[in-house]
Amino acid sequence: MAEPKNEEFLDDIEQAEAEEQAIAEEEILDSDAEIEALRAERDALQDKFMRALADAENARKRSEKDRREAENYGGSKLARDMLPVYDNMKRAVEAATDEQKEISAALIEGVQLTMRELLNVFSKHGITLISPEIGDRFDPQQHEAMFEAPVPGTKAGEIIQISAEGFMLHDRILRPAQVGVSSNQG
Repeated sequence: MAEPKNEEFLDDIEQAEAEEQAIAEEEILDSDAEIEALRAERDALQDKFMRALADAENARKRSEKDRREAENYGGSKLARDMLPVYDNMKRAVEAATDEQKEISAALIEGVQLTMRELLNVFSKHGITLISPEIGDRFDPQQHEAMFEAPVPGTKAGEIIQISAEGFMLHDRILRPAQVGVSSNQG
């Protein structure tokens, strides 16, 4: 009768080993599942990190662009408000007759010096003059047609009169040159 106990004992050992192996396999499965869960979490966090990094880089670029634009174009309202000052000074010099220029030479010269200084300040801040000539071709990107008239000896689209010079601020139109344009058809 000693043998049945051995067989039971062996069966118990085999059952214990099978249970241990099942537990070990379950632990391995749990461990694999845990590893997969950790990998998925890592991948999700890495994706979030890369998106946050890209967002930060885009924000940096956007703020740099905004800073450049503010630096280049921030004074455009003031500059636009100063254009009539230039126009009025130019009209004053052009309106003076030769007799008035002789009598008030110092005054006229002072106005001309002030105009040159104003243009120097404009230039320093990226403002350039758009000064078309009579006979130039009308360019809607730089000129504003104030009127059209048929003028003998001109072609359609030629500038026949300049009412006011225009100005650019860096690469943007601050004010287009105001011109009259020929409407001749031949």
